Amino acid sequence: MPNPQREKNTDISGTPDRPFVFINTAMSADGKIATIERKQTRISGSLDFDRMDELRATSDAIMVGIGTVLSDNPSLTVKSKERREKRRSKGLFENPIRIIVDSMAKTPVDSDIFKKGEGKRIIAVCENAPLENILELSELAGIISTGQKRVDLVKLLIELKKRGINRLMVEGGATLNWGLVSNGLVDEIYAFIGNMIIGGGSAPTLVDGEGFVSDFCKLGLISCEKLDEGIIMKWKVQQ
Repeated sequence: MPNPQREKNTDISGTPDRPFVFINTAMSADGKIATIERKQTRISGSLDFDRMDELRATSDAIMVGIGTVLSDNPSLTVKSKERREKRRSKGLFENPIRIIVDSMAKTPVDSDIFKKGEGKRIIAVCENAPLENILELSELAGIISTGQKRVDLVKLLIELKKRGINRLMVEGGATLNWGLVSNGLVDEIYAFIGNMIIGGGSAPTLVDGEGFVSDFCKLGLISCEKLDEGIIMKWKVQQ
C-alpha cells in the first residue's frame, strides 16, 4: 500500500517569489475529471481519498476555481480528526487557507466553503468584479484583487507567498489548471487514474483552456503505483 506521507517529501517551497504549487486530481482512464454535465463523479476509492486528505492537511492553502465551487460546492476541509488535531497542536487552524479564484466575485455566500470548518478563506477577484459582490464576500473572506478582466495568477501567487503560503495545493478545475500550467506556475502534478471511461467531447479534462500549439508543457515521471482499482501517477513539471 502506498504511504500517503510520501507525497510531501518533494516540497521545495516553490521559488523565492511564489509557493511550491502542486495539482492533485482524479481522472478516468480517458482523462476526464467530470461528466459532460461538469458534475463531480466518484472516480477513486477510500485509499485515494485518504491520500488526498493527507495532502490537504500538510498544505498551507488549497485553491480551486469558481467553476469547481459552482458545480461541486466543496468544503475543502481536512476530514481526519487526527490530522486536524495534529494541525492544531502546531498552532494552526484545523484546515489550510481555502482560496477561490473567482474573477467576477460570483461565489455564492451560502457555499459550503464558508459554512464548514474553521480557518481562513480568500477570494481572488479581478479589478472589474462588481463592487456589491466584493463587499458581500468580504464579510466572509479576505479579498485579493489583481488583474483587470481576470485574476492575474502570477501576481496572485506572489501575494500568497508574501502572506506566508509556501505550499499550495490546487484541486482544479480544468480552467484554473490551464491558467497555472500555461503560466509556468506548477511544480508537480499528482493524478489518480481510475478504472472507468467517461467519454464526451465536452467533458472537462485535467487541463482545458486554449491549449498549447507547440512548446508543450513537458513532465518528468516521479512515480507510478497501483492504488485502489487504479494507479496514482506523480509528475514533476519540467520548467
